[in-house]
Amino acid sequence: MQTSIVSWIVFLVTLVLVLTSLISVVFPALLLRTFGGLEDNSGINPYEMGIWALPLLATNLTLLGIVVLYFKNKVPKTISKSIKFIFDFEVSAKIAFIVIVVIIGAYIASSIGELFNGKFDDDYYQFVKSYIDNYSIMHLSNWGLGHHLTLFLLSSSLKVFGNYKVIPYISSIVLLVLTYMTAVEISKKRFAGIVAMVIVLQSGIFLMYDTSVAYPSFWILFYLLSLYLIYKKWHLSPLVYVSSILSKGLTAAFLPMTLFFIYRSNISKQKKLRLVTIYSVLAIIGTVILYITGKSLNTEQYHAFSSHSFWAGFSAVSTSLRLDGLVLLFILPLTIGLFVASRNEVKCADSILFLITGLLLSAPLLPAFSDLANFPYRFVALTVFFALGVSVLLSKKINEPS
Repeated sequence: MQTSIVSWIVFLVTLVLVLTSLISVVFPALLLRTFGGLEDNSGINPYEMGIWALPLLATNLTLLGIVVLYFKNKVPKTISKSIKFIFDFEVSAKIAFIVIVVIIGAYIASSIGELFNGKFDDDYYQFVKSYIDNYSIMHLSNWGLGHHLTLFLLSSSLKVFGNYKVIPYISSIVLLVLTYMTAVEISKKRFAGIVAMVIVLQSGIFLMYDTSVAYPSFWILFYLLSLYLIYKKWHLSPLVYVSSILSKGLTAAFLPMTLFFIYRSNISKQKKLRLVTIYSVLAIIGTVILYITGKSLNTEQYHAFSSHSFWAGFSAVSTSLRLDGLVLLFILPLTIGLFVASRNEVKCADSILFLITGLLLSAPLLPAFSDLANFPYRFVALTVFFALGVSVLLSKKINEPS
């Protein structure tokens, strides 16, 4: 009964956040005009539809119609069999390995030129380069403790490879493989893992930042690894989570997501208790460190709640996800599908919903209380969680006969 209530709460919160974010896709100015303090005389029509509005509505309504017809057995047998085949399909370990090697090989062949094109993000020249050039492992930069490991890895990339982009590029490749491994772990299907990896690889946001020096993927790589290790080497998970925080301080706010992931994981209660205890101790230690040295470690300017920035944050989701149409078009069906999966006692479905909730909630909250802006690179994490959600829908448990 308690589990059912938790599932409903997680689903409803996620659904509200998804629908609110999608409102900004259909009507980009509506939230700001209604709640965000945008003046009526601004000349902006709150009901003017965005460029993704029609594709979003058409896709979701079409998918809804197919699902309804499917469960009423009114879909043509050819389509019905095709759907069942996709959900039941699995590949051998040997085939999966070959497919992964081919996919990664094709990705490397098509993208390795980016390492030598001499192009960098604008923020690299304005901020990051000076931090790297003056980096010392024994001293914190003005960028703060939350980027110390990132600076170390970027500095190491130059020293070892003579190129700042190499280690960020390796990190992106490892992220693809780790997405596959995590998806296989939670779905128990290699095919689901391949699908998850391809979803991340096709993402325009991922491809935009895969060799970025200003916005490397270290933080999401370490965070995802900390989740994966909960299943494989639970005692290493907290250590890797700390690494994610040292790569980007934002992941410290992901602690509730991690604790919920532990709660819904398929590990023993004893391991869960130990993990929660260790993570709680780390949280207390981190809070004390920030309290004592916060002024010297924190370069961000925080302020009182801004209603305008809060509602503008939802618009940032639709703006960023224009680079990843697959997530934009299917995040609502995925949310509903994961809830259905959770009702079928697939525990990790709730975990993925909670991860998506955390990412979507950070979009309005960060700018509402600080000068932090919503850059698209932060939504690489959302694409990864979306991919894991798809793997859950393809999971072995869902397709087992009841």
